[in-house]
Amino acid sequence: MVLPIVAYGDPVLRKETETITKDFPRLDELIENMFETMYDARGIGLAAPQIGEPIRLFVVDATPFEDDDDLSEAEQKFVADFKRVFINPRMLEETGDEWAFNEGCLSIPEVREDVFRQRNIVLEYEDENFKKHKESFNGIVARIIQHEYDHIEGILFTDKLSPLKKRLIKGKLANISKGNISVDYRMKFPNAKKKR
Repeated sequence: MVLPIVAYGDPVLRKETETITKDFPRLDELIENMFETMYDARGIGLAAPQIGEPIRLFVVDATPFEDDDDLSEAEQKFVADFKRVFINPRMLEETGDEWAFNEGCLSIPEVREDVFRQRNIVLEYEDENFKKHKESFNGIVARIIQHEYDHIEGILFTDKLSPLKKRLIKGKLANISKGNISVDYRMKFPNAKKKR
């Protein structure tokens, strides 16, 4: 089922998220709905707070980058089948030179900005079967994971922008929270005026 994506300005996007266990109600269904919602909005990652669930869970599908000419052949091969569920992740390490990449967010439609992130990460997480993993990621996959990880920490990519950039997009962000924007996927706007 395609769920509405929570828009910028909703308090759930800033909430401290909770660790979950195997007995979290209807977790398989939630994960399936998150992938379906992400695909419907043509996204490559979606965190649980973006659908109103303040829990430590996000999903990623990097396969759209498979044909990206900016990636090395090895990276293209790696992303070709990179589809994962991350439960209760913990960032252990972020290293390497920072590099800029133009990021967007399903909760902040029509806003894209260059964001600097480190190239390499080490992440500890559980998969959908609650099997523990400790894994290193780099390049575009590391970036996608960092972006989604930020969501479960209550951080948005716009927080990483310079004060000038933040001032320049302030009006756009206000319009998004009010629902004064046209999107082709389901959204829930925190400050939208109620229709009578």
